[in-house]
Amino acid sequence: MTVITPELPRRLLGRFTAHPAILVVTAGCILLLAIGGIIFPAFLSPGYLLQQLQIASFLGVIAAGATLVILLGHIDLSVPAGITAVAVLTTTVAGSSTPSVAAVAIPIGLLGGALIGLINGIGVAFFRLPSMVWTLAMNSMLVGAVVFFTGGFKPRGVAPPLSISLALDRTLGIPNAFLFWIAVMIIIGLLFKRTVYGRYILATGSSEKAVYLSGIRVRLVTTMTFVAAGVFTAIGAILLAGYANQAYQGMGDAYMLPVLTAVVIGGTSILGGKGSYAGTVVGALFITLLSSILSVLQMPEAFRQIVFGLIILSMLLIRRFERNNR
Repeated sequence: MTVITPELPRRLLGRFTAHPAILVVTAGCILLLAIGGIIFPAFLSPGYLLQQLQIASFLGVIAAGATLVILLGHIDLSVPAGITAVAVLTTTVAGSSTPSVAAVAIPIGLLGGALIGLINGIGVAFFRLPSMVWTLAMNSMLVGAVVFFTGGFKPRGVAPPLSISLALDRTLGIPNAFLFWIAVMIIIGLLFKRTVYGRYILATGSSEKAVYLSGIRVRLVTTMTFVAAGVFTAIGAILLAGYANQAYQGMGDAYMLPVLTAVVIGGTSILGGKGSYAGTVVGALFITLLSSILSVLQMPEAFRQIVFGLIILSMLLIRRFERNNR
C-alpha cells in the first residue's frame, strides 16, 4: 500500500528516466540521413542540413508545449487552429497603420496563445472535462473564429520584423530559428531539473490522485501547463508567420500529427508521467528528415499523414506490449 506523504511527488519523479526510444530514434535519424544521401546527394550538404534544422525548429518549439501537456497526462488538439489564429492575429496587428499598435504585435500574439491555453486549462482542470474533447471543441471554435474574422478570404497584414528575423535570418551561418530552439531546450531542461513546477508535472502525470492527496494544487498545475502550451504554440505560429511573411487559412493544419508523432516516438508516454523533451527533440528531427525524404520522392500529403498515423499507432502498441510484459 502506498502511503501518501509530501515526499510522494519526489518518489514518483524517481520513475522518470531516459527512454531507450531516444537512442532508437537517433539511430533512425542517422539512417534517414544515409538514405537521403543515397537518393539525393545534396541532402548531406551543409546548406541543406541547416535548412532542415531551421524547419525542425518550428516543429520542435510547438512540440515543446505538447510535451508538457502529454507528460501531465492530457492532450491538446487545439494546436492546428491555435497556430492559425495566433498567426492571423499577429500579422493583422503588425499590419496596422498605427506604429504604436504594430509594435506590440508579438506580445498580443503571445497573449492570444496564453488565452487559448487558459481556456483549455480551465475546461480540463476545473470543469473536469476530457482534454481530448474540450481541446477539440476549442479547435473547432478557433477555426470558426478565424473564418468569421477573415470572411473566408486571405488574411491581411504582414509578419512582424522580429519574427521574420528569427525565422529566416542567420547568425554566423546558423539559422536563428535553430538558435532559438536551443534556448527553448535549455529552458525546458531547467524547468524539469531545477523547478518544483517541473517535478509536479511529472508527478501529476504519474498519479494525479496521489499528488492531489499529498497537498499539491493539481488544478493550478494543470491550468499553468495548458497556458504554457498555448504560449509555445503561439511562439511557433509567430515563427511560421515570419517564415512565410504572412498568415493564411489552415496554416497549422499540417502540424497536428507531426507534433504528436514527434512527442510519442521520443519516448514520452501518451498516458503521462514518463518521457522527456530530449526525446521530443530527436523526434522532431526524425519527422523533419522523414518529411524531407518523402518530399524528394514526391510522395503526396495523404501518404505522409498515413505514415505519421502508423508511427503513432505502432508506438502505442509497443507501449502496451511493454506494460503487459512487466
